[in-house]
Amino acid sequence: MTATLRPPVSACPACDAVPAAEALAAGAEAQQDARVALSVPGVHCAACISTVEGALAKHPGVKSARVNLTLKRASVEADPEVAAADLVAVLAKVGYEAHELDAGTLSATQTDKAGRDLLMRLAVAGFASMNVMLLSISVWSGAEAATRDMFHWISAAIALPTIVFAGRPFYVSAWNALKHRRLNMDVPIVLAIVLAVVTSLWETSLSGEHAYFDAALALVFFLLAGRYLDHRTRAVARSAAEELAALEVPRAIRVVDGVEETVQVATLAVGDLVMVRPGGRMPVDGEIVEGRSELDRSLLTGETLPVFAEPGLAVSAGEVNLTGPLLIRATAVGEQTSLHRMADLVAIAESGRSNYTSLADSAAKLYAPGVHILSALSFLGWYLYTFDMRTALNIAAAVLIITCPCALGLAVPAVTTAASGRLFRKGMLIKHSTALERLATVDTVVFDKTGTLTAGTPSLTNLADHDPRDLSIALALAAGSAHPLSRALAEAATKAGIIAADVENIEEVPGFGTQGGWRGQRVRLGRASWIGTQPLAQTSAFLRIGDAAPVAFSFTDSLRDGAKEAVDALINDGIEVMLISGDSTCAVEELATRLGITKWIAEALPEDKAARIAALGDQGKKVLMVGDGLNDTAALAGAHVSISPASALDAARVASDIVLLGGDLSPIADALITARSAIKRIRENFQIATVYNVIAVPLAVAGLATPLIAALAMSLSSITVSLNALRLR
Repeated sequence: MTATLRPPVSACPACDAVPAAEALAAGAEAQQDARVALSVPGVHCAACISTVEGALAKHPGVKSARVNLTLKRASVEADPEVAAADLVAVLAKVGYEAHELDAGTLSATQTDKAGRDLLMRLAVAGFASMNVMLLSISVWSGAEAATRDMFHWISAAIALPTIVFAGRPFYVSAWNALKHRRLNMDVPIVLAIVLAVVTSLWETSLSGEHAYFDAALALVFFLLAGRYLDHRTRAVARSAAEELAALEVPRAIRVVDGVEETVQVATLAVGDLVMVRPGGRMPVDGEIVEGRSELDRSLLTGETLPVFAEPGLAVSAGEVNLTGPLLIRATAVGEQTSLHRMADLVAIAESGRSNYTSLADSAAKLYAPGVHILSALSFLGWYLYTFDMRTALNIAAAVLIITCPCALGLAVPAVTTAASGRLFRKGMLIKHSTALERLATVDTVVFDKTGTLTAGTPSLTNLADHDPRDLSIALALAAGSAHPLSRALAEAATKAGIIAADVENIEEVPGFGTQGGWRGQRVRLGRASWIGTQPLAQTSAFLRIGDAAPVAFSFTDSLRDGAKEAVDALINDGIEVMLISGDSTCAVEELATRLGITKWIAEALPEDKAARIAALGDQGKKVLMVGDGLNDTAALAGAHVSISPASALDAARVASDIVLLGGDLSPIADALITARSAIKRIRENFQIATVYNVIAVPLAVAGLATPLIAALAMSLSSITVSLNALRLR
């Protein structure tokens, strides 16, 4: 499998008018380099980056390798003959799992444009606000007549373009709300800004004593600060459906009349014969026509052990071929594959989550119309009382500014920022803006098994029960295999100081095991049926030396750190805990018993998991889903709130609301407690804002507060709300 580059598209028609010779030369030069994108979920620090980049750079044909720690992705520039499967194997040797991504479907260099835009507007508003306040000091100090008017007009020259530029996020949001005939927090905000500016311009044109450009700018600055805090509480996550699509193999080896050719997967059709070599991922759904091997289905189904593959077995896109070459006849390609259908399922689940209404939005439904009505009544009442448009407009502006939802706008982001910092120090990263609100209401937690509650890798349990001779022979055979059980056996024996026996002619029999010769006897290590014995209930591999009775090596999937503590803490807290896994019934039952989980489901397909989560939601349950694999993405996206480990596949991480940064699961129970405390603080902030309005609004309506005093009072309420949020730390 080779990686190819499409020639770049010209930015202008004139650039396309190049001589044919130049075009050919450019095409030849473009084909010299190929780019391969790899997902490397195990990368988590600078040492990991150095190890991965160093291993890739040493591989023949690789020109450069760069790791993006945030995206957990490696970008490799190499010769066209360098296959992605070779690079995956290189990383496997240094202990890092990797998967090829289709770079064409990813925006690898995409930056946080929204965050940078908000920060830039915040900086502009702050700089302009400081300058206008300096000018206002001269007015407050007693400047009169022409001097005062000059300072007012200079303030206007600074404030007007700044307010137009810096306040754009509020204008766009308010306009979108009004277009759909609804109100949000930004509607009264924009109206307050507009009224403050109009009032100030009017006062300035009439040579009035008071202008409120500084108040309008302060208003914009505080609101942008709240908006930026809100933005920073969540990561700019890519779509999980996009990540799933990127896991679809971009190229495949098509076999036509016995001749192999590397083609884009998009060109494959139903009925085509496709060759999948060991280490390669299935590009299509199909049926095995020729070859025997073993398939790793853990990413799709959660099955711990590889599945024996032989002619007639149905395979799905995304499964990994482990030991032998397979010839597949395609039965579904492109959008019809099971992997693509899973991406569609995730996309639907993600869109459903967006229907959740945050506390701030709920408050806006009541708050916004009330503010508008109160301001309008104030204007009307004072105009009818004084018949002075100027006085009525000033009081209406003061009412709008003093009731401006700065405190409400900060009530949620100030708390979520403090809570996110607390959880981050405990090893959890909050990604979604409403994740804490949803986490606080959780009453049911559903765990995946493989890679979530367990480490996802088998470990040998009966090393001490075996003769050193048997262990040395088993080590020699296991060292020549990429099978997960063989790797676990080899690792355990090596750590125990076992020296590999001198086994000759070692060969791997795809789908069965490894065999060789030792002192004139045939020795085999592999599955029970091949060795000639009965399988055990526990996961096992068998060794047979000549005609001697076979001996069994037993394996178990070790618990992840903190798994028992997390489950116990949740149960003690009155939370219902469930285990749903695609693994076998015996393995799931054994783990559930070990952890004290009474409700469990085994052999669940991705669709089954998503359907079960949806059914619990229909029963009124608020479900927290914890999972790490492709088979969990739809369930993660469809749950009320979701958590995935940092070691999870990209698609699972971006489908979740919270990422567990370390390998310890124990912070999960504490996260629920922190979320409940956060919601308590948010409600307290709403109460503070309400009390503030009860006191301040009558003063504004009575004409006892100018727009400037209103802006200062509004700032005081915002500071109070922020200080209350800091109590969470």
